[in-house]
Amino acid sequence: MPTIYMAATGRNINTLRKAACMTVIDLQLRIRFNTPQAIFKWQRGDNLPTIDNLVILAVLFNVKLDDIIVVNHADEEFWA
Repeated sequence: MPTIYMAATGRNINTLRKAACMTVIDLQLRIRFNTPQAIFKWQRGDNLPTIDNLVILAVLFNVKLDDIIVVNHADEEFWA
């Protein structure tokens, strides 16, 4: 069964944020979070953004959702 690879997705968020020349605080303010803790957790791969926040990230970074999320295809039989 394919799953979301949280650590790689977190690295993507971090990379895309930096490519957009945004700090964590910039992102926090754009998403209107009270604290940056959720963003740090996303970047570490501890948590995933909600689908609403993924859409916001895609718009802010000017990418598709598929460019943020990394899918782990551990079970290749699923695709057969």
